[in-house]
This record gives sequence, structure tokens and C-alpha cells, in this order.
Amino acid sequence: MLKNREDLIELRQAYEASIKLQTRKILVCAGTGCVAGGSLDIHDELIRLIEEKGIKCSVELEKDPHDETIGVKKSGCHGFCEMGPLVRIEPEGILYTKVKLSDCRDIVNQTIVEGKVVDRLVYKVEGKPYIRQEDIPFYAKQHRVVLEHCGHIDATSILEYIAIGGYEAFEKALFEMEPCDIVNEVEESALRGRGGGGFPTGRKWRQVLNQKEPVHYVVCNGDEGDPGAFMDRSIMEGDPHRMLEGMMIAGIATGSHEGYIYVRAEYPMAVSRLENAIKQAREIGLLGKNILDSGFDFDFHINKGAGAFVCGEGSALTASIEGKRGMPRVKPPRTVEKGLFEKPTVLNNVETYANVPKIIIKGAKWYKSIGPESSPGTKAFALTGNIQNTGLIEVPMGTTLREIIFDIGGGMKSDKPFKAVQIGGPSGGCLITPNLDLPLDFDSLKKVGAMIGSGGLVVMDESTCMVEVARFFMNFTQNESCGKCVPCREGTKRMLEILERIVAGNGKEGDVELLLDLADTISSTALCGLGKTAAMPVVSTIKSFRDEYDAHIIDKKCPAGQCKKLITYVIDPELCKGCSKCARNCPVEAISGEIKSPFTIDTSKCIKCGACLENCNFGAVKEV
Repeated sequence: MLKNREDLIELRQAYEASIKLQTRKILVCAGTGCVAGGSLDIHDELIRLIEEKGIKCSVELEKDPHDETIGVKKSGCHGFCEMGPLVRIEPEGILYTKVKLSDCRDIVNQTIVEGKVVDRLVYKVEGKPYIRQEDIPFYAKQHRVVLEHCGHIDATSILEYIAIGGYEAFEKALFEMEPCDIVNEVEESALRGRGGGGFPTGRKWRQVLNQKEPVHYVVCNGDEGDPGAFMDRSIMEGDPHRMLEGMMIAGIATGSHEGYIYVRAEYPMAVSRLENAIKQAREIGLLGKNILDSGFDFDFHINKGAGAFVCGEGSALTASIEGKRGMPRVKPPRTVEKGLFEKPTVLNNVETYANVPKIIIKGAKWYKSIGPESSPGTKAFALTGNIQNTGLIEVPMGTTLREIIFDIGGGMKSDKPFKAVQIGGPSGGCLITPNLDLPLDFDSLKKVGAMIGSGGLVVMDESTCMVEVARFFMNFTQNESCGKCVPCREGTKRMLEILERIVAGNGKEGDVELLLDLADTISSTALCGLGKTAAMPVVSTIKSFRDEYDAHIIDKKCPAGQCKKLITYVIDPELCKGCSKCARNCPVEAISGEIKSPFTIDTSKCIKCGACLENCNFGAVKEV
């Protein structure tokens, strides 16, 4: 149990020496994706094989080690999810991709014992091998600040976090800074909330600090409801102490003594890692009463949400923590005035808090040296869709879409050209080819009617139907509407009905104009951020792909060939060999003909399942 600041400094020095005696480290990715691929079994097998060789292996840091060892660690997400399970070998920086249990023996024999590289496990592009992780194009253009420890330390060990400088920022804030000094530093850094709104973090903290009410709270939004987004989850799983440290600093800065973490129950590993991290911090003396004999008290509570998207909104989130139904309320008063339990509350998301420790240690000037002046720092994105390299990335604010998609992401997965990227999930909009050189920051995106949101990037090629994309996101938003206000509850339902008619081939003239009218009404009158941004995917797709809407409505055709109700299957008599395979596989007997003569499809019976297209060996079945 740490009793004072000197104890913490002594502990840090002791375990820093312990890490240095780990002459080689094996970091097995233990993020959700790699765990699903069997990485925990790989971790255990590597330990067994190393010990079988008689080599000293350490899973946990020792306080007073005397011998050199090999450290085998469960790290956080390395980010390169497309290539998992991943294993990193230090100090060489080797990254092994798509590792299987059967590869463990070769990793131990060739790399650990002989110092050689297992060539088949190295990432290659067009035959060119990339042995070091940092040389892989996916990583080379990234700038990791928030994710710097993910994939490089044991995600389950507070001792390792402390050994590499963890809680040093908390220590500095506790003993060397006044609350107003901390707020000044964060305000000077121009850190903006990474949950989507981009509100200046320091200004929010100052508003809470200035409230006369004696009880204040610090709340973390770890709900992350956007489809395809997993940035916050990866931080909670891979570097939980960093987020906790940021919240503890916020507690000192705003006179708060309790921190609440709201995380969705669908993130069981994140919940488990957070619970473990909090338990470790309590046991070591970094949480509780009179921390490090400073007179400062602080502790955490974890609240598991049921996955309601609307609970990402501040007032709905705090209502849910209080045990009420998660629904937004009218503002003012704002959360900074009356938030959790009607008390002044600092509410930021996981990534925002994870930025704070580095700002306190390295200063606002350092932070502002990264990215544009009005939106400094870095941003983590979840890169998914029709792209070669999917995964978790972190780049300086102001990085262009072109750099992210074609340099880091490796370009399109198919041979079809880039069409659009949906940014910001259901609250965001579509960016298209003319936007590829647009810098990704809060202000630049706002000018084109889009927003960063939490950081999801879904890349689409020419095979994507943009009307269906709009329908998908509207369906999600409509399902997630809490129903409290009429514009969102009824308006999104009407918009969804129109979009469903259009993709079913029943669209009519005036539908697009009606969608735009509804969008304007909902965004102007909805109660919370969910409703105000619900129509953005629809409006942005109409703006950029009006011709696709017209094709669906007027021509009753889906240019991308994705809307089944608008597809007609025909058989080309010139190519049909009369084999009858299409007819034999048709579930509704819509195809007829004689053997060795061209077959035909009765379109009145056809259910457009595509079985004929899949089973034709001669390319005779066509979509028109």
C-alpha cells in the first residue's frame, strides 16, 4: 500500500528496473477481435513452450528481479484487426500476423531461441515483407498518442503501467498543481471532446469548477453506440489505467471525489479490464481516502448500460446511471450545472480522458504542435468497410481521407473504385471523391455537412447502394429513438417508411422533397443530439447521389444492383446451354424450358433470391 508520493516514486523506479531485465518481450494481442481468434490460447502455449525450453519466463513483473527473463504479456489491441491474431516481439519490433496455435513452436524455436524471423508470419504487400511493425504502411503514417501503449504493455497490470510512467501525471496534478492550473493547461491545449460534439474540454471543466455547489461528479461516457465503432472499447481493454488517470486528474481539477464510468454491457472484456484496473488501484493506494497522504479522496463506480444508443447523450446517460429510463431532458440547465444526481458534472468520453495525462506531463504547447490550431491533437478512428486494411488507427487531426483510405487502409478491397465513406455513424454524413483531400477535423467537416462523431469510418465502393445506406442508418436511428419528443419519434418513422418504399420499388415523385422537408423539421425541433442529427445520412446521400434516388423512384432501378425488389433476372438465350441447373435450384419454380434449349424466367413468380444467378455456370443469367 502506497502511503505517500515517495512510495509511488520508489515503486515506479523498482518496476522500471524490472522491465529492463526483460530482455525480450512477447506481446500477444488480447483485444476482443484477436481473443475471438484464439489469442489467449496462443499466449498460454507460448509460455508453455518457453518454459519447456528451460528459459525463464515472466508473466508478471517482479519487484526485485535478479535475472534476465522473457516477458510474455496480454496486450491491448494492436489495431491491425484484419491481420489478427497478432504477436509482437520486442526489442526487434517484429509483428507476426494471422498467428495460429500451431505457429507457436516455430516462434519460440526460430525467433526466441535462434533469433530468426518466421517468414510466413510476416506481413507482405505484393510479395514485399515488412518485418518491423513500424515499417508496415498501416502503421507508418499513424501518430499514436492515446493508443501508444495499446499493443506495447500488459493491459492487465497496474505495475507495468506505473513502470512506464503511469500515474505520473496524476502525481504531478496532485502535488504540484492547483485545480485552476490543471484547468488552464487543458484549456490552453485546446483539447476538444472526442465523443463527437467537439466541445472544448477545458471550458467544460472550468464551468464545473466554478459552480458553488460543494458536490461535483466526473462521468465517463464509454457507451460507444455507433455501428462499427470500437475506439473507446479498445482503450478500455488495452490501456484502462490511462483513462482512469485522466478521470482522476479531472476530479482534482473540478473538486470531484467520485467518478462514474458508463459502459455498455455488450463490452464484457472492457468491463472486466476496468474492474480489474480499479481493484488494483484501490489495493495499491491510488484510490480511496487521503490518496498518497494528499488529503484528496477519489473512487470509481462502473455502471453497465443496456445498449441504448440514446444513452450516449449526456442527460440520458446520467438519468440511466441514476436508475431512471435513459431519456434526454430539456436544456438548460446543462450537465455542468445540474448533471448526475442534480450536481455539477464533468462528462467526457473515454478518448478525451485518455488524452489528459500526456497533456499534463508534456504541456499544452506540445499538444498544440500536433494537428491544426483549432482542432489540435490526434483522433482514433475505426476503419471498416470495403477496404484492404480494416482496424483501429490514430492519426493527427487534419489528416486527409485520401491518406487514411489509400495509404493507411491500403485502398479498396475490390477492383471497384471508391464511392463514399460514412463518417460519424448514424449522426454523420457521406463524404465522396471530391472530399478525399478534405482534412479531417471538427471545423472542416462541419463546412461540408458532416461530423467526426465518435470516429467510425465505413468505406464503400461502387457496389454500394446509397439509398439503402440511408435506409439502414435511418432504421437504426428510428429503433434507437427514446420516443420522448414527437419530431424524432414520429419524424424518423415517416422518413424510414419513405425510404423503405423507395428501395422496394414503390417510390413516387416528391418523395425526395418530402424527405428533405422532414429532415429540416426534425433537425430543427428534436430534443437531443440523436434527433437533431438523425437525418444527416439521408440529407448527405441526397446531396451527393440524387441520381440514385431518381433511378429508384422514376426508373425503378437500383444502379448498384443491391435492392432486390428492383432487380429483374433474365436468361440470355445466346448463352444458355439448356442444362436446367437454374430451374432445378429455383425455390418457386419460376424457371421453365426444355433440356438443351434456352430456359426462361417468369418474372411474375420470381422472388429475386438470386439462386439462378449463383448456379449458372455459363453466365447466361443476368441482372437488369
